[in-house]
Amino acid sequence: MKLKVFYFLFLLGVVFSCKNEKETAKTVVAENKQSTVVTYNYSELKPLLEKNDDKTYVINFWATWCGPCVKELPAFEKINKEYADKNVEVILVSLDFPKQVEKKLIPFIEKKNLQSKVILLDDVNEDVWIKAIDTTWSGAIPATLIYNKNKRTFYEQSFEYETLTNELKTFLNK
Repeated sequence: MKLKVFYFLFLLGVVFSCKNEKETAKTVVAENKQSTVVTYNYSELKPLLEKNDDKTYVINFWATWCGPCVKELPAFEKINKEYADKNVEVILVSLDFPKQVEKKLIPFIEKKNLQSKVILLDDVNEDVWIKAIDTTWSGAIPATLIYNKNKRTFYEQSFEYETLTNELKTFLNK
């Protein structure tokens, strides 16, 4: 009994001593699953859309309920694998419903064996962040942003692997 009380008090102390005043992104791990999904609001996502380093970023906005999005995911996964050594980073920004992360998004990631980084964008101010990402974006998905420190292009379309590769190459030849 004393041991249980000690552990309880120890855990309580850890919880209260580690409180961070700044709110950070939430990580969701589904029970008995290996995948995790970090949830960002737009202000947390924004720095990932504006890096000024030597990488080229391929940011795909998608959802599990979007047929064209799901169809093009293998192209992004192939880019992630084949261009990892060429300083290319693929980030899949899910626009799935936050309440369905554990029951739908994480099982989807597991089933499709997605290796790219997956982030859930949970921000109700769509009118703000859609236009902030690109002024021409209607909000339809799939949509993709490819950028590096020299070039930035937004695509409101689906991609096949060959077309995506050709677009990516225009960023790598600069």
